[in-house]
Amino acid sequence: MSDFSQKNNYSDDSIESTRKKKMDEFKRSYDHNAIRGEYDTDGTKKPYAGINYSSFDSMDLDSPTRTAYSKDNSSLKRRKKNNEINSFSDSDTKKKIEKDSQKALKQQRKEEKRIEKHKAKRNRRIFKWVWIIMVAFIGVVLAQFLMVGINDMLAINREENPKKVSISIPADPTIEQIGDILQENDIINKSKYFVMYANLTSSKSGFHKGDFEIETNKDYEAIINFLQSNNNRTDIVTVQITEGMNILEIASLLHEKGVTDDIQKFLDACNSDQFDEDYTFLKDIKNADKRYYKLEGYLFPDTYYFYLNEDPKLTLDKFLDNFESKVVSKKAKYFGNSKKSTLQQEIEKTDYSMDEILTIASIIQAEAANNEDMYNISSILHNRLEHGAESGVSKLNCDCTVYYPYREYKDVPESIRGSYESKYNTNDFDGLPAGPICNPSLEAIKAAISPYDTDYLFFCHDSAENGSTPYYSNNINDHNYYLSIIKSDDD
Repeated sequence: MSDFSQKNNYSDDSIESTRKKKMDEFKRSYDHNAIRGEYDTDGTKKPYAGINYSSFDSMDLDSPTRTAYSKDNSSLKRRKKNNEINSFSDSDTKKKIEKDSQKALKQQRKEEKRIEKHKAKRNRRIFKWVWIIMVAFIGVVLAQFLMVGINDMLAINREENPKKVSISIPADPTIEQIGDILQENDIINKSKYFVMYANLTSSKSGFHKGDFEIETNKDYEAIINFLQSNNNRTDIVTVQITEGMNILEIASLLHEKGVTDDIQKFLDACNSDQFDEDYTFLKDIKNADKRYYKLEGYLFPDTYYFYLNEDPKLTLDKFLDNFESKVVSKKAKYFGNSKKSTLQQEIEKTDYSMDEILTIASIIQAEAANNEDMYNISSILHNRLEHGAESGVSKLNCDCTVYYPYREYKDVPESIRGSYESKYNTNDFDGLPAGPICNPSLEAIKAAISPYDTDYLFFCHDSAENGSTPYYSNNINDHNYYLSIIKSDDD
């Protein structure tokens, strides 16, 4: 008897019978499990086949039966895993699996594209409707905007019962300021449309300070043209510039009349070169650095229409335009309206430039008592300039030049009056001063061009109370005699 039999008190026969019995039960169980599908075709029992899970779940976790089952179950899992690995190790099987995977992936991608295409189509349809709605909305808003703007631009709503409105444009205005002023005075309805129109038509500049009286039925273009023309301004001032006024006197008068609010600014403009390109006759002035005011002599005496607080350049343009018309142009005839020569042609016949003729004319204007006197004084000035040195009178010795640019001693500023010396004083040098001392009349210019033919070298005048009677002489003795007569008359 084996040790195992002896230890457990079993006989060999008993053991053999028990083994047979177990084999018979196994065969029956095998056939039964095969019928129920618990074995694979190769005779391997399927994992967990025939196991009563409900009974297993009810087992005590610590029972020997469950422990044994767990060990068997783990073995089954390992065998299953090995079987699976062994089943895929075949190359044909791998190719089939790979082909099936690619086919499934391709089908999946195809399905995804179909879904994306469907979504894109739906999104396009939604976007299309949103776009149509937005365009329609914007179209309505834009149409309304344009309709209001066009009506205002064309003054469609302002044609009935128009009236005139007075407005004031500030200095250097912006187009926004112009628009606000027009809207505030009911000349336009919306300033933003006016500003937009002015920007689109490049009309936002060209406005000047001034007062205007404008009708309320004008369209935008008519409003811009109206306000950019100084001819439509109502703040017009009439100023009479008399013969012989110098630049300081003119500047003071313009300030008094409200034409300029800054005398120094006007004087600076009179001494600048900003007009040379527009008026070629100013280019002949070669000694501007030696003059008090470059434009002295060129502000032609006349009646002018200026605007309140006018830009000095605009004011001086009017003076110079008038000078060009009356003196320089081909229409400036020396003998009135006849077809004879012009003043310019007559000046060219002399030995003097236009600027020198104006300088002579300014002295004549300042010294002469009347038109006849102008031509005699002109002859004296020419005689001294041309051959005065031979007679000992090379200097002009004209009192009107002593205090220039001031008229008289009392006009010199008190702070410099005691020591003032004019660089135009003709008692100090031979010949003409650097430039005109005032703005001469047309008659004085003609006298400077065509003096009387005399041998006079001296002149003097009686007092204004005594009629300003002129006395001429060709020697110093006669001149002193006339001076004594004048002095006795004053006494």
